[in-house]
Amino acid sequence: MNYKLRITNLENRQLRNYALSLVLVLLSFVSFSQVKSSIDSTKIKIGQQITFKIEVETKPNGLVVFPEGQTFSPLEMIESYAIDTIKNTDKYSLIKKYGLTQFDSGKYTIPRQKIIIGDKTFYTDSLKVEVNNVVVDTTKQGLYDIKPIIEVKEKGSDWWKYLLLTLLIIGAVGFLMYWFIWRKKPLTEAEQIALLPPYDRAKLALRKLDESHYLETESIKEYYSDLTFIIRKYLDEKVYDRALESTTDELINRLKLLKEGNQIELSVEDIKNLESILKRADLVKFAKSAVDVELAKLDRKTIDIEIDHVKEALPEPTEEEKLLDEQYREQLERKKKRKKIIITVVIGVFLLMATFVGFGLKYGFSYVKDTIIGHDSVELLEGDWVTSAYGVPPVTISTPKVLSRIELPLPEEMKAQVTQTTFIYGTLLDVFSVMVNTNSYKNMGENKIDVEKASEQSLKGIEAQGAQDIVVLRDKFITPNGAEGLKTYGTLKIKNPISQKILEGNYVLLQFASENVLQQIMMTYPVNDEYADQIIARILNSVELKKAEE
Repeated sequence: MNYKLRITNLENRQLRNYALSLVLVLLSFVSFSQVKSSIDSTKIKIGQQITFKIEVETKPNGLVVFPEGQTFSPLEMIESYAIDTIKNTDKYSLIKKYGLTQFDSGKYTIPRQKIIIGDKTFYTDSLKVEVNNVVVDTTKQGLYDIKPIIEVKEKGSDWWKYLLLTLLIIGAVGFLMYWFIWRKKPLTEAEQIALLPPYDRAKLALRKLDESHYLETESIKEYYSDLTFIIRKYLDEKVYDRALESTTDELINRLKLLKEGNQIELSVEDIKNLESILKRADLVKFAKSAVDVELAKLDRKTIDIEIDHVKEALPEPTEEEKLLDEQYREQLERKKKRKKIIITVVIGVFLLMATFVGFGLKYGFSYVKDTIIGHDSVELLEGDWVTSAYGVPPVTISTPKVLSRIELPLPEEMKAQVTQTTFIYGTLLDVFSVMVNTNSYKNMGENKIDVEKASEQSLKGIEAQGAQDIVVLRDKFITPNGAEGLKTYGTLKIKNPISQKILEGNYVLLQFASENVLQQIMMTYPVNDEYADQIIARILNSVELKKAEE
């Protein structure tokens, strides 16, 4: 118990130290030069245009870069005018105008605009604008009845549709397997005949021979061929198991030996009758001897009688033989059942493989595999995301999990100068983590926050927590609503203090500075993880900043 408590305390300290190290930044100063800004009106109505003017004094050969794009948020730029140039002795005055508006009432602050003159950066002053509602004279406005409230049904999840579709597919496959494999099918006529005992089967074959038209068409050869096959088949099954392939002389000699050995009680006359009919059939089939139709009918009656005599001559089966027959039938049933099981398994495996290949071709094999087996990043990516605003001024961001607020200790000398809010999910040691931090500084005067130095200080804080081999890349980052900041990103390695295992990961650090406010977003995620890459891209596309109203 004490061991677990120590581990928990260690993780809590690491969490606080990790977050604290990201927010302790150095401040630097940025001075202003000959840059002025103004607006033609500080109060407008909704949708009305105001003109924002920037004046810059520079040398004739000076390179000046004015703001472009939607950098005036929360106001919207609707027109950018051409630059006017005025010559003053050895200097030039460049005047750039922008048409701005806002469609929501309220008090807004036009943020500072960045101007690049040569290799130096300057910022304009921030300006306040009040947007008022348009007053409507209701005495002259037509009035209408209030429309009834329309109930809007909340759109539910479609999970039940996928469940129903899955159950229908499983039911259809199960029904087809039952119908074609496991169902006890009605026996065909040939199968019913095959299940009859040899004696009944021979008698049935004689009746079918009577129904044939061989004698009517004088097809004597075919008639005798079927007639002799019936008696040979019966003898093959009950007397001599090679009766079908033996010649007439071989079969008759075998019957005589069985009689002499008292293995079958068949009379000499019965053997002579069989011999006479079999030899006559040989003459008809091979010597094409002509036989009268009436003689053929007589031979059929004789074969019928001899089948009865053979049955009577055969000894009764013993209990052991009956048991062997029963075991044989059970063995056949087991073979049939085993065959059905094998077919079912083969079809099931085939359907699973076909389903996997089909979804793999559509969505990607790695995604299907990770969805079936389970993957931390897939669960985060496809879970219910949370969009919320954190801190003051707010940072709006969408994340797979809600961020929890934590209180970080500040040095006593900084408490009076810094107001800090921190929200976090996960830690540097986790597979995935997100932190949103906002620092508001008081009594800064003309001092301005340098985001590059703040980035360096944050990386030093991460390194102090055990991060190694930090690869640092920097780029400009612009949020979807036009806020501009610094993006620091790369890879790092960190040792887990408990398992001593070296973990590899990626990191992204976003930092935005606005007058006396520094806003930071820190994310870590595993390397070589396409789902984590999609998570980070989705988070970056969701970041929105709103300036604090003074």
